Amino acid sequence: MTTKVRVVLADDHPITREGIKNFLNRAVDIEVIGEAQNGQEALTMANSLHPDVLLLDMEMPILKGVEVAKILKESNSNVKILALSTYDDKQYIMGLLSAGANGYLMKEEVPENIIDAVRGVARGEQGWVSRRVSALMSTWTQEDSLQTDTMTERELQVLSHVVEGKTNKEIGYELGISQKTVEKHLESVYTKLKVSSRVEAAVVAVNKGYANSNR
Repeated sequence: MTTKVRVVLADDHPITREGIKNFLNRAVDIEVIGEAQNGQEALTMANSLHPDVLLLDMEMPILKGVEVAKILKESNSNVKILALSTYDDKQYIMGLLSAGANGYLMKEEVPENIIDAVRGVARGEQGWVSRRVSALMSTWTQEDSLQTDTMTERELQVLSHVVEGKTNKEIGYELGISQKTVEKHLESVYTKLKVSSRVEAAVVAVNKGYANSNR
C-alpha cells in the first residue's frame, strides 16, 4: 500500500479551505490531516502533527505565512512548505522562498497542478511555482543567457541536484566532493543567478533550462 502524503492546510477563509481540502482528499495518495485558520495554528500543527507538506496561505491572523516559514526554518523542521496565495507581490514571493519554502503557487492554479506540486514538494523537490510567479522572478532577478556562459560545469551539476531537492551532503556524495566545496559552489551559483536561496536558484534553473529536473 502506497504511503499517503500527509498535508496540513492553513488558510483563514473556511470556504477556500474546504474547497482545497476536498480536491486534495480526492487524490488517492494525499490526505489532509489538519486545518489551520491562522498562522499560530499552522505552526502548532506543523510541530505536533509532523505533516509531509504544509500548504500555507500568506495573509493570516496572528502570524503571517512568511513568519511561520521563518520559525519552522530556524527550528530545523523537516516539514516542507508550499505557499498557496492570491498575492504575487515581490515581498511575499521572495520573502517566503528565502524563508525556506519549497514553492509558491497562485490560488488560480487548476487543482491538478496543485496536487502535482504537493507530491513534488513532498519528495523534496524545489522550485514549484506558478508560471506567473516564474515569469515575475525572471524579471526581478534579471537573468540573461550570459549567466550560463560563466557558470562552470561543476556549478551546473550542483544546481541540477539542488533542483532534485538533494541536501549539500547528498550532493557531495553524488559528485565525490566535500560538503564545504558544495557550499562554495552554491555561493557562486547564487551570485551568478542573483538569488539568495536554494528554491530561488531552482526556480531559475527550471525556468531557463539550466538544469534537468526529474518531474
